[in-house]
Order: sequence, then structure tokens, then C-alpha cells
Amino acid sequence: MPYTPQNLSAAETEEARRTAARLIAHYREDSAEYPAELANHLPMLLPILAQLGASSQRLEEYATLYRQIRRQPAMPRPLAPFTPADWQEGLGDRRREADYRRFFAGEVARLGPEGAVRAYLPRLMQAAGSSAFHPLMRLAFGILRSDADEIAIALGFWATTELPLRNEPQGPQGQESPAQLLDFMRQSPAFSAIDIPATAPLWHWMRGVGGMDAFAPLLGRLSPAPETLDAVGAAGLALFAAAPGSLEAVHAMTGGWWVRVVGQWLDAPADLARFFWQAVLAVYPKTGMPALPPAEELAALRAAPAPPRAALAAAALACDPWGDDEEHHPSVVFTAFQEYDRTGDRLYLNAAAKRMGLLD
Repeated sequence: MPYTPQNLSAAETEEARRTAARLIAHYREDSAEYPAELANHLPMLLPILAQLGASSQRLEEYATLYRQIRRQPAMPRPLAPFTPADWQEGLGDRRREADYRRFFAGEVARLGPEGAVRAYLPRLMQAAGSSAFHPLMRLAFGILRSDADEIAIALGFWATTELPLRNEPQGPQGQESPAQLLDFMRQSPAFSAIDIPATAPLWHWMRGVGGMDAFAPLLGRLSPAPETLDAVGAAGLALFAAAPGSLEAVHAMTGGWWVRVVGQWLDAPADLARFFWQAVLAVYPKTGMPALPPAEELAALRAAPAPPRAALAAAALACDPWGDDEEHHPSVVFTAFQEYDRTGDRLYLNAAAKRMGLLD
């Protein structure tokens, strides 16, 4: 289904955004994951594609193809309701997806979207890598779109896939940066030979590495200072620049932006940033643990002439969702645009261009 981006009028662009919202609502009873326990990206991809310039027809066709390829299932049937007193009793149980959705729909209605996030995320964020970071992604896009239903679904998704990692601080606390912890892991023999199949899903690696004795003290060594949010973003971008073809590095870069979006509703966004980076550390061995590029290499990539944004958007829009790479290309480009607009850092655009094959 090759797609050639079009120059849409303002009315066509607005129609595409309405189509994305309608499709998200229409497929809302789909499970947040598809076989075998991989995240359903469609509720996030549709608004991304609309923002990048897809037509309404393209969105309709993309949604149909995505659900066919992924064999997207409906949610499992409800088992029993949760209350504010017992909601934590089913954490991590994928059979309880419908129960958690209903619970958080009620809490969002009772507390308001921001109130529910403030009330429940301090507990949920301790497993920021649940379902390979995608509840965090879905929550960020729910917030961006002011969609209370999506916010409730994202919180329920987070709860039902909860994957806590070991956090057992030892020695002086908060002394190192996100980049220094990557370097420590790269030099540690404990992380150089992980016995997990290379083809295993991302969160399986997260579970395996995150359960190691050597992993347990790492989070305690990451500074909980306000600047940690920026440090996590910079390290995630550098890791993506080092390995733009790696899905783990993709999530390190895009997830730093999701943390920033969700963090606007938190009193201490650095806490979310720390738990997010803990999850990045848990999948770092799956990347082969590349060293972060030296400053001069990043400066050279930053200084390279960036491809036109239209070319980047067109490359992302031309991708059909046949595999993991194609499924993540639009998110990479969209996030690069968002972060470039916020920071003016051309490294976002050029690292994305390398992934898309538009820059050597």
C-alpha cells in the first residue's frame, strides 16, 4: 500500500485529525497488546501520522492494515472490579486489563485526568518500562490530545503489564549521571553475556536484566536532581545517535520526550525520569552496549546539513506497519520534530534522518 504524501489544505488536515480521533475511539475495545504480548501502537500512530500530513483515507487504510497484520485482539473479559483500596492486588496480571480500564475510567471521572495521573502515577512509575515503555507512550499521547478515555486506558495498560525492576541502593546515593551508568554497564563483565534470546521481546530482556544482582543498585546511583530530566533526554539522544537502527535506542530517545510530556502533570518529574532511565539500562545489553559517541562526533553529526523536514515526514508516512522498524519510524520522526522545536538541537533531526536512510 505505497503512500505518497500530499499537500493537504487546512481543511483536509483538520479532517485527518478528526479521522484519527474517530478511529482511536472506534477501536477502543481492542486490547492494548497484540500476540504475543507486544504493544498496540495504533492509538499513538494515528495522531502522529495525521500530524505528519497523512490524509483521512491514508489513516483509514493504515488502521485496517495494522489490525490485520497484528491480528489485534479484543480485551479479555472482566473478572472482578477494583476499588481504590485494593487496586494494587492485580498489578502485572494481563488477565485484568478490562478490570483496570474500568477502574481507571472511574478514577479519571472522579478526580479528573490530571488528578488521576497525580494520584496513581507515583506508584505506577516505579515500573516505567512496563510493556516495553508503551503505557508511558500511550499516556503521553492521551495527555497531548486531552483525551480522558485514552488517559484512563493508558493507566490501566500500565497497571495490567506492570514490570518492576530491582531497586536496592548500595553506598552513596545519586552520584552519577545517566551517561555514566551506561558506561559502567558497558565495562561490567556481569552485563556482557546475558543469556536471553536476541529475538525475545524487549520487555523480556528488561525482566531478565532487571532481575540481576548487578543491576539492583544502579537506580540508587542516579541523581534525583531537577536537572536529571534534561540529562536523561541528552543521554537518550546520544544513545540513539550511536545506534539509530536499534529499537532500544529508539525508545531511549522517544521515551525521554514522553517523560517530559507526562512530567508536566507531576510534582517531581525527575522521579519519572529516573525510573524511565532504569528501564533503559535494563535493555541496554540488548543493543550490544555501544559507547556513546564522543562530543566531537556528536558535534559533527549535529553540524551536518539536515534534510528538509518535508522529506523526513514523507519517509515516515511512506512506511506501512509490516514490522517493528516500520511501526516505529513515524514516532521517531515526530519526536525529533517535537524536540527540535523545543531545543533547536539539530542532532534530533539528523539522527532521525540516519535511521530513515536520508543521511549517511
